[in-house]
Amino acid sequence: MTKPNSKKVLVADDEADVLTLVCNNLKTAGFSPIQAEDGATALDKARSEMPALIVLDLMLPGMSGLEVCKALKSEPATKAIPIVMLTAKAEEVDRILGFELGADDYITKPFSPRELTLRVQSVLRRAAGQPEKAEVLKLGEILVDRTRHVVTVKGKTLDLTATEFKLLTTLMERRGRVQSRDVLLNDVWGYESVIDTRTVDTHVRRLREKLGKASDSIETIRGFGYRMMDVG
Repeated sequence: MTKPNSKKVLVADDEADVLTLVCNNLKTAGFSPIQAEDGATALDKARSEMPALIVLDLMLPGMSGLEVCKALKSEPATKAIPIVMLTAKAEEVDRILGFELGADDYITKPFSPRELTLRVQSVLRRAAGQPEKAEVLKLGEILVDRTRHVVTVKGKTLDLTATEFKLLTTLMERRGRVQSRDVLLNDVWGYESVIDTRTVDTHVRRLREKLGKASDSIETIRGFGYRMMDVG
């Protein structure tokens, strides 16, 4: 299987000025940007170029960004490529749908080119940060094999995104200790400054849905954050 190129970043947007702005900033940061102006082209280039990351606009002609994301996440060869969604659609339902389909981050227009570049770097650091040694975490009925990147509940394998996996393992490693939203943003998403703590809440909600009854072990600390407890 072809491995993603650590410097290639595919940018898909139908607005020429946005495409140029994002690509120029990524180039300045040391990346090799690849351009796509519609969904079908983005999908083809993702498959052929195997970029390290994709910056994907939702409102693409022909094939929407959500459709592109869904297609890429359903294929074994491209499933692990991180996706940062860039869109003018700021409603929470769009944000949740993007995360549900496997997006790793979500930026709304208008945006700061520097912030976008920092987020791209943060997502790539997260993607590269998985341990190589064999390590298994267990809490109640939840079992995490970090080497194989597999999570099971009562023996049933869960389909988690890379970010959901990192969030779950972080909470499990720190079981019993309260983790603030700011700490989780920094340790899971790699942000050193608070950007949007709702990102944490959205991911925790999705993670709880996937864990089912086992999600009882994730406790909400009102006004602060979360902690994971063994509820027996």
